[in-house]
Amino acid sequence: MKKTVCFILQNLIKMLLLLLAVSAVTFALVSLSPVNPLQANVGQAALGTMSAAQREKLEEYWGVNTPPLKRYLGWLKDAVRGDMGTSLLYRRPVWEVIGEKLESSLLLLAISWLLSGILGFALGVAAGANAGRWPDRLIGGYCLVIAGTPVFWLALLLLLVFAVQLGLFPVALSVPIGMEAERVTFADRLYHAVLPALTLSITGVSNIALHTRQKMTEVMESDYMLFARSRGEGKWQRIRRHGLRNLLLPALTLQFSSVSEIIGGSVMVEQVFSYPGLGQAAVTAGIGSDVPLLMGITCVTAAIVFAGNFLANLLYGVVDPRMRREGR
Repeated sequence: MKKTVCFILQNLIKMLLLLLAVSAVTFALVSLSPVNPLQANVGQAALGTMSAAQREKLEEYWGVNTPPLKRYLGWLKDAVRGDMGTSLLYRRPVWEVIGEKLESSLLLLAISWLLSGILGFALGVAAGANAGRWPDRLIGGYCLVIAGTPVFWLALLLLLVFAVQLGLFPVALSVPIGMEAERVTFADRLYHAVLPALTLSITGVSNIALHTRQKMTEVMESDYMLFARSRGEGKWQRIRRHGLRNLLLPALTLQFSSVSEIIGGSVMVEQVFSYPGLGQAAVTAGIGSDVPLLMGITCVTAAIVFAGNFLANLLYGVVDPRMRREGR
C-alpha cells in the first residue's frame, strides 16, 4: 500500500513539473510569434481609423506592452489557484470554453482511439503470424502508405467522396445545422463524427500495426511457440493461447502512447470538417493570439496524455501479475 501511494505521488509530481514546462514553452513560443494581436483581430484598416486612446485601450486588453515574464508569472499565479483566466476572443472563462469544446471532441477522440487500437492490433497480429507471405506484404504496404499520407489530405479525400459526391455523411459541424441543442441526440453527434473519426483511425492504425507485427514475428519464432507447435497445436490456437498474452503489454504501451497522436491529428481534422472541438479552438486561439485559452488548452491536452500513460502503467499489473507483485 505504501509503495502504491508513493507511486501515485511520484507521478503527480511528474505531471505538475510537466505542466509547468509545457506552459513555459508554450508561452515563450507565443511571445516570440510575429503575429500582432491587434492586426490579427482588429485589422490594419480599422487600427488606422482609431484614436490613440482607443489603441492604448486595445493594447492594454491584449497585453501588448506588458513584459512577457510579468504576464507569464501573473498567469501562473492564477493557474495555481485553478483560474486559467478569461479567453480574449470568446470573452468567457477559459475553463468554460475548454469544457464546451472538450465535450465535442471527446466522442471523436474516443471513437478514433478505440478503432485505431483494435484495427492496428488485429492487422499487426495477422501480419506477424504470416510473416513473409502475401497478407504480411499487403498489410505492410498499406501501413507504409498511410504512414506517409498527410492527415489533412486524407480528411479532404473522405470529405469529397463520402460527403460531397455520395452525400452519405454531413459536410461539416458536430450537430445538425439549425437544430436546437435540446433536440440534438447522441445519434446525431455520432453521425457527424463518423468521417472525422474514420480519418483519425486510418492514420493511427499504421504505427500500432507495424510495431505489433514486429512483436508478433518475434513471438512466433520463440522457443515456447516452437514447443507448442511440436505438441500439435494449430497456428491460431498457439496465437490465442500463447501469443496474445505476450503482446498485451507492448500493445497497451502503444495504445496509450497514441493518445498524443490522436489529439495532434484532431487539430487538422477538425479544421477540415469544421468540427467545433478542442483542436479547432487551439488553432483559433493561436491565430488570434488568445494566450489564456491557448495555455489552457495546451495544459489540458498535456494532462490527458500524461493520464493515458499513467493509466497504462496501472493496467500493467492487471495484465501481468508478476509486475503487480514486484510493485508490492
